[in-house]
Amino acid sequence: MNQMVLLIIGLFLFCFIQTSLAIESTLDSPRRIVAMGDLHGDLANTKKILALAGLIDEKGHWSGQDAIYVQTGDVLDRGTDTIALYELIQQLREEAPEQGGLVIPLLGNHEIMNLVGDWRYVTQKEMATFGGQQQRIQAFQPDGFLGSYLTQLNLTTKVGGNVFCHGGIHPDFAKWGPDLINDYTHQDILDYMHSHHDPHHLFGANGPTWYRGYALEDEPEICTLLDQALDHMEADRMIMGHTVQQDGEIKTRCNGRIVLVDIGISWVYGRHVGALEILGDQLTAIYEHGRVSLTPPFQPIRIVHQEL
Repeated sequence: MNQMVLLIIGLFLFCFIQTSLAIESTLDSPRRIVAMGDLHGDLANTKKILALAGLIDEKGHWSGQDAIYVQTGDVLDRGTDTIALYELIQQLREEAPEQGGLVIPLLGNHEIMNLVGDWRYVTQKEMATFGGQQQRIQAFQPDGFLGSYLTQLNLTTKVGGNVFCHGGIHPDFAKWGPDLINDYTHQDILDYMHSHHDPHHLFGANGPTWYRGYALEDEPEICTLLDQALDHMEADRMIMGHTVQQDGEIKTRCNGRIVLVDIGISWVYGRHVGALEILGDQLTAIYEHGRVSLTPPFQPIRIVHQEL
């Protein structure tokens, strides 16, 4: 392994040790929220979007004050900047609290795939950034510098009335609530890495990292299912990545209760630029050409239990 790779890994480990991984599943916050979908190995465009959203300065350091930044998973695969992107996220997780901010990274299906050795979307160029195949294998072991980090991440988080996840939370899982979903994730993930044993079916096709129903199935039928899930989680809307919006624009469905934020950020999908901003009930897409309101004209009143 060359010196540059060792230096990068060492810096990542330093940030990892300095930053607490115990992020609450549910947060009650009126603060500005910025969400981004799948990054898929594109550091340059990720930093461009973070800067556009006012979260980092020209040197790549946190400048978002007390904003909450949620990244909905799939940081890796397809592109080449796996280590650099996780290093950036860890750096921002360390810096944000100094200004009252918070960075919440979530697990996507590609994180899970890499943890279990499914490398079908890994490129040779990306593997070389680890120093080779064996070094990459070790990195994703439970005691590896990425494995030990990823196995501590949550599948979902709730900020105010907003539930964030990678694919979508079906009512079969939503009935547990965000906290129990994450508890089961941490309880099961090491065994799943070892034997693919998935007692709560969280990592399967209908689990929160793979499910595409809210993105693809017809309205209004899927809205009825969504409302069941939101009622279980006492939430107003669900924000998810996973399903690429090929035109590079954030989409809403079910009168704004579904928000799809995977706009194809990676060069593999066209290097689109955009992020979602949430301020109270106001939804805004941030693009290079300007800001676009995504707030629906009518929002039904929902009684949401806010946990402290």
